[in-house]
Amino acid sequence: MALNTNKDLKLYYSISEVAKMFNVSETLLRYWEKEFPNIKPHKAGRGVRQYTKEDIEEVRIVYHLVKERGMTLEGARTSMKRDKKSTNKQIEVIERLKAVRDELQAINKAFNALT
Repeated sequence: MALNTNKDLKLYYSISEVAKMFNVSETLLRYWEKEFPNIKPHKAGRGVRQYTKEDIEEVRIVYHLVKERGMTLEGARTSMKRDKKSTNKQIEVIERLKAVRDELQAINKAFNALT
């Protein structure tokens, strides 16, 4: 997952921006809103959803549990209720490891170009 790390620059994000961050459909985000009460974007005029950083963090947790770990929605809900702090730490470690992997791949590519 290539998550946009510049998410701290804005106060609100549209549903299409959040969908692109996680490479999921807007329909799936709307469905997750119904299934996970912690995801509750503000609805502006004409029902336009505005996601905060906190909403995006909740989506990130759901994405990790459902898409990356393969949990069912019920399993993800249970996990979020039981041990959200541990889940957040796991996600952070995975993201750091992915960044290290990407850096090592770039170094390897540069090394191979020299030889």
